[in-house]
Amino acid sequence: MAFGAPRYVDYSDGVPDMVKQFVVYFYRHIRERNIPEIFSMYEVSFAKLSERFFKGTTWPPVEYIAELVDKDSVFCLLYKEMYFRHLYATVQPTLEQRCESWDNYCAIFNIMLSSSINMQLPNGWLWDMVDEFVYQFQSWQQYRGKLNTKSAEELETLRNCDRVWSILSVLNYLQALVDKSGIVAELSAPGGQERFYKTEGYEAGSNVLRMVGYFSLVGLLRVHTLVGDYHGALKALAVVHPFQRTNLYTPKIAGCNIALYYYSGFCYLLLRRYLDAARAFNNVLNYIARVKQYHSRSAQYEQILKKNEQMYALTAIVLALCPAAQRELDENVMNTLREKYNEKMMKMVRGVDSTYEELFAYACPKFITAAPPNLDAPSANTNQEAYRLQLRCFLGLVQEQRHLPSLKQLLKLYTAISLPKLASLMDLDEPTLRSQLILLKMTGYCITWNGEGDATAGTRQAATDIEFHTDIDEEGVELVTVAEVKPVRRQGEFLARHIAKFEEIVRDLNMPIPPPAVDGAPALPRPAVAGY
Repeated sequence: MAFGAPRYVDYSDGVPDMVKQFVVYFYRHIRERNIPEIFSMYEVSFAKLSERFFKGTTWPPVEYIAELVDKDSVFCLLYKEMYFRHLYATVQPTLEQRCESWDNYCAIFNIMLSSSINMQLPNGWLWDMVDEFVYQFQSWQQYRGKLNTKSAEELETLRNCDRVWSILSVLNYLQALVDKSGIVAELSAPGGQERFYKTEGYEAGSNVLRMVGYFSLVGLLRVHTLVGDYHGALKALAVVHPFQRTNLYTPKIAGCNIALYYYSGFCYLLLRRYLDAARAFNNVLNYIARVKQYHSRSAQYEQILKKNEQMYALTAIVLALCPAAQRELDENVMNTLREKYNEKMMKMVRGVDSTYEELFAYACPKFITAAPPNLDAPSANTNQEAYRLQLRCFLGLVQEQRHLPSLKQLLKLYTAISLPKLASLMDLDEPTLRSQLILLKMTGYCITWNGEGDATAGTRQAATDIEFHTDIDEEGVELVTVAEVKPVRRQGEFLARHIAKFEEIVRDLNMPIPPPAVDGAPALPRPAVAGY
């Protein structure tokens, strides 16, 4: 997003009447726990007023609206949360504003952790709160890394606020919210996940801490991924399993669902768990295709479409590195993937590193360096160090496997071939070929989640369409004996999908029959049905 220069409005003449009215009614509905009205004002009215009065500028500071809400401290904190979120989306925040936003989040979370919360807020707002908290942390790390653009005063301020948006503080808050909410124990209890994913959380009491605790699990996943700790990211999900599709429907927050599968799928990819990565992306790509039409007017619609394209790019990388992962993709996902990335997938299979780098740069998260920069070297710019490190690791993985596609294609042509002949066809010496055969054997199996344990658990499963072993023939020549593996076709999901389509057709055909003619009157024509 391109930010313009901040344009601040002088509110000494007063806040617009429509904005005053919005604040008063918003405050009233929050006190009355009127979730439908709160959601409408938060999701619709706030966006419309922002577009009309505050396009390119900030909302009125909290001091100008405090009197309208009886100086209610909690509402003022919630208002400031929305104020700073709009500020980040509209103008480039200053160093002081970044620090003020941090203090505001700390105050909100401290109330959640130390007080008995009795209010109810829309789940979408609670997700946006956690999501924005992690986003502003990420933005701070990127801002702090650009020392060459900082003035002497800014550098001095950075020295004095070393704990602001620190990774340890962010992780501590997210983990404390998880622990305080008791969400892990709730989901671990018999039938706990079924109850949680089938309810909105508004039935009794307050939904705030419970849902913020759940969303903080996804926040922890995201923070660990941004710093390159992929195993820790999946471990942070605790009892939330990315492969249980019921997780996609409740809490019915598209952004949370997409973040859960995008970051977990990316972690599986970098951990070389290609089958799990393909399964995660398949689940969420189907989900987006199903629900994106309902979010076309949402502020997050463009972000949903962008994440959709990024995950198709990551799925293309998965299939280039592990063609057997195609068995985890539904037919419609595979068809769309071919339309979008068939040419690039062919280039990656041929070992074109630039294509891998292009898709990785487009689809990967915006990595951050958790360690603070050296403030004594103000000419430095460490903003891209984390990305370059992750890119080198990924391209190293690609380079390691660059001979495997050609090796597999050659092995499929033979049932048995001598090692010297295979080495000459591959234009490799025999020791290098042996190492590539070992690597091909190793990459033919990967850890895959089997339905038990957390998201890091799993067992070794075959992920290849070819099996081979080496032996010595009667003449003492080393042979590679090949057996092609016939993939096991999984018909369950295919049949279930077409049964559902058939039921929809039957419902469409089950139209009321016109009544018969009465007293010689002509009968009404039957409705025309296509194909009949």
